[in-house]
Amino acid sequence: MTSSYHLLYSFRRCPYAMRARLGILFAELQVELREITLKHKPSQMLAISPKGTVPVLQLVDGTVIEESREIMVWALEQQDPQQLLNAEIFHQANALIDKNDNEFKYWLDRYKYADRYLEMTQTEYRQRGEGFLEVLEALLTKNTYLLGKSITIADIGIMPFVRQFAHVDRDVFYSLPYPNLQRWLQDWLQHSRFLQAMTKFQPWQEGDEVVIFCQNFSKAFDER
Repeated sequence: MTSSYHLLYSFRRCPYAMRARLGILFAELQVELREITLKHKPSQMLAISPKGTVPVLQLVDGTVIEESREIMVWALEQQDPQQLLNAEIFHQANALIDKNDNEFKYWLDRYKYADRYLEMTQTEYRQRGEGFLEVLEALLTKNTYLLGKSITIADIGIMPFVRQFAHVDRDVFYSLPYPNLQRWLQDWLQHSRFLQAMTKFQPWQEGDEVVIFCQNFSKAFDER
């Protein structure tokens, strides 16, 4: 890499890419952002990450980080002004993200794409996924955020997947008996960092002007 910025390949609607972008924003870092389309993945991304999934972060020293959880942790290890990597809850946060990634995501995919998975009905897939929602609801009955009064890596690591689950059928989701989870999600959907994370960019092409993704986009654009 010749750029002075770390390079992030991302896809706006991917929940894995969302949480990577949130980690970078909460760490108040700046990276070069390349938005991609899944149907036309750039050869430059595939050259550093042949598996072809986002997010992919290439550091200025050439190191490639291909997993969203690792990108979140890497970013917050650089700087963590809001202490999302609180050592006291880090083990609990990891366990919760594990459950999200290894169990909830399985049912989420089948709920969202029920026409591809005919072993059960969409309602049955949704109900299986609700097992995790019940865990989150119980946590949020006691706390503003999943693990306390402050945002942690668990919140930014899990919220994009709950959002995706809710958006399969918003009417159904908001009719379910999870008022604290619904409040938590609504708060996140209006959170300034999430709104920044969801800024729309045109898909990157070779020769495009560099897009600097950071906490203050207007500043970044003014400096170009």
